[in-house]
Amino acid sequence: MPSTDEVAALIVGDIGESEVGRDVVVKMNDGFLSNIHETHTASIPLHYPLIFPYGEDGFREDIPISEIFRNMGSYKRWKVSMRQFISFRLQDRNSEYGNIIFAKRLFQQFVVDAYTMIEANRLSYIRFNEKTIRAYYLNGVAEAIEKGETDPSSVGKRIILPPSFTGGCRYMFNNCQNAMSICKKFGYPDLFITATCNSQWGEIQRYVRARNLRAEDRPDICVRVFKMKLDNLMSDLRKGTIFGPVDAGMYTVEFQKRGLPHTHILLWLKPRYKLIIGEDIDKFISAELPDPQLYPKLYKAVSSFMIHGPCGVIDPKCACMVDGKCSKHFPKKYQNCTTIDDDGFPIYKRRKTGITVAKKGVPLDNGFVVPYNPRLLMNYHGHIDVEYYNKSNAIKYLFKYINKGSDRVNVQISNVGNGESNQDEIKQYYDCRYLTPCEAAWRTFKFDIHERWPPVKRLSFHLPSEQCVTFNDDEDWEGVVQNVQLKILNS
Repeated sequence: MPSTDEVAALIVGDIGESEVGRDVVVKMNDGFLSNIHETHTASIPLHYPLIFPYGEDGFREDIPISEIFRNMGSYKRWKVSMRQFISFRLQDRNSEYGNIIFAKRLFQQFVVDAYTMIEANRLSYIRFNEKTIRAYYLNGVAEAIEKGETDPSSVGKRIILPPSFTGGCRYMFNNCQNAMSICKKFGYPDLFITATCNSQWGEIQRYVRARNLRAEDRPDICVRVFKMKLDNLMSDLRKGTIFGPVDAGMYTVEFQKRGLPHTHILLWLKPRYKLIIGEDIDKFISAELPDPQLYPKLYKAVSSFMIHGPCGVIDPKCACMVDGKCSKHFPKKYQNCTTIDDDGFPIYKRRKTGITVAKKGVPLDNGFVVPYNPRLLMNYHGHIDVEYYNKSNAIKYLFKYINKGSDRVNVQISNVGNGESNQDEIKQYYDCRYLTPCEAAWRTFKFDIHERWPPVKRLSFHLPSEQCVTFNDDEDWEGVVQNVQLKILNS
């Protein structure tokens, strides 16, 4: 179970056509009650009087962006966005006492609450400013005309959440498709790496201890340090200093329910450096406890970060236990050498060396070691799981796994039927959304959650008469078909 002392949000969105923001009611000086929007200047100070004891102004929609800042990039905005304002307020400054950043659990609540406002404003803008556009295949529109349909709103799928919205279903689907195109170019990936933020990193601990705080009290510092570590890790991988030269790579950042960010990384090695046999895998991946006499620092790192359990018969209440068995299949069987089975799965070398490490008073041996790369582990001192991957039968599952987005379970009972035209993508995204302080800080600072190289250029293609056509609810159908056919002839 989660052991971190954190404040998170489970959003049960009720965004509808009449959604106008949060229902905030204040009593004015004249004694009358009034509704104010969440972007009102007094909204945030009234919510957090301990953080804003002097009633300082909160976010306003008319704050201009400085001319110097606009000249630094191709900014088309002339006003400060809510994300930029919140990001500005989360900074640690010597010129003022940090009421916000020293508020501990209240700071966690403020970060989560502020980002829910940012996201809600973005979704509201998309809902109320995007035209009522529908999409359908050209032959489907022609078929509807032949059937005598006169109402364009009766067919097609309403486009509500565009692919430009980070984290949306279309955004994640496009990332998955781009990853598959890289796979088509360079073949199956060779390595699957999972790196998790370590709240005990020296950079984090030195900062929070000097201020009498804990790591969970400053999620903004945790994500900043993890971002720097991740950038450095990807730089090392791209330079080929760890596993050799690489052709391509990608990563996606996700957030655990216990608050810490982690990333899934895929690497495509150059053909000359690919891992073919067990001896090649042993050069980079180990699943054994090192000799504490010969490698004391590495033994300490493996013991701290790369041991699973204890679980199974030793601890049947462990979180990984499902139906009396470890869902991760620990402890693993002993193996004298690394082999690759008929399905392409590696069986790592796990010898019975007699070297153990005590966890919760239980001695654990090589059967509980998570595969790791010694150099990565010593460089970054965190949980970095390195797995050999070259299995064609699970390639689609792998790309869907790392681009799946937030975990959720949705159940809806409706008598409307399965009509595609009634699908609300904003509601699907927003309902039951679990938001942690680290994710809120990461997204507020506008850090990337997905990166890949080389870049992918998306080119649309389709079968005859199956191109996607967009049209307004009040548009003439016959005109839509004629315009598309005219474009086809001109092209």
